[in-house]
Amino acid sequence: MAATKKKPRATRRKKAEAGSKGLTPKDMVPATDSAKALEAQIVEDGGVVIGSYRDPLGGHSVVLAALPIDKVEPTAYQRDRSETHVKKLANAMERVGRFLDPVIAVRHDGGKYSSPNGNHRLGAMKLIGAKSIVALVLPDKEVEFNILALNTEKAHNLKERSLEVIRMYRGLVGARGKEKETEFIFFFEEPHFATFGAVYEKRPRFSSGAYTSVVKRLEGFFEEPIQDALKEREKRADLLIAWDDEVVKVVDALKAKGLTSPYLKNYVVARVNFLKFKKDGEFDFEETIGKLMAATKKIDPSKVEKDDIAKMGGAPAESSDE
Repeated sequence: MAATKKKPRATRRKKAEAGSKGLTPKDMVPATDSAKALEAQIVEDGGVVIGSYRDPLGGHSVVLAALPIDKVEPTAYQRDRSETHVKKLANAMERVGRFLDPVIAVRHDGGKYSSPNGNHRLGAMKLIGAKSIVALVLPDKEVEFNILALNTEKAHNLKERSLEVIRMYRGLVGARGKEKETEFIFFFEEPHFATFGAVYEKRPRFSSGAYTSVVKRLEGFFEEPIQDALKEREKRADLLIAWDDEVVKVVDALKAKGLTSPYLKNYVVARVNFLKFKKDGEFDFEETIGKLMAATKKIDPSKVEKDDIAKMGGAPAESSDE
């Protein structure tokens, strides 16, 4: 399956003229009819509507509501909770005695709500034993798949971002599987996130940082239906895992020789990476990884010296304990 190199278009952000976009405060109320229907459903679910408005940028309806906390769960598309952070946040909330940052929620059939934003706040409130939580409830379920865009202010590392993408990917396969992968570029941002995500599902301790430059060079978005493209992502993940197995063998041999460095994996990958000498041209993913794997198998650890490792520049392979 060939992938196109179609990627999000990077443009320089220009400062807009002050007061030139969006709604005035008076224009933000009342909300649209979609909010009225949602308000009635929230009440039926045991919640309380605090108010509603149109958001100041796009004019979309938002309902501010108090929801029964047992009816709110995080979406499956975001990064995993850090239990340490949840406990710290819960302790801070109890000391202050206030919950001041509403989560975002989307209502589903059956009166359940999913939150694409606020996983740790929700977890902290549940840990405390709270009865309810304040949420900005949105009528549009599509917002669940905008989690990456909504969370750009948070420092996601490569593992977290990749896992978010593959989880969202699987959700979209179930809901919109016949649409082309290229139609979801805004959601996924970069094609290598999906492939790395599939790797992390199978190998949680994968050190993606060592392979990023290679994979980014080979990746692109597919013009095929996302349900078919997922199979290719998983196939590519298996190829990367197989290559990683060979790299680890060399690294283990270097360690047994007494060479210790956080750059060992980077060294092995860089040593066989012929792409760095080819600035132009397209390369087949499977064929290229196969060649890199074969070259890795030919490395003789007995001929590697400490000075060879010391010449490695840049950051070490991204920690597998991210």
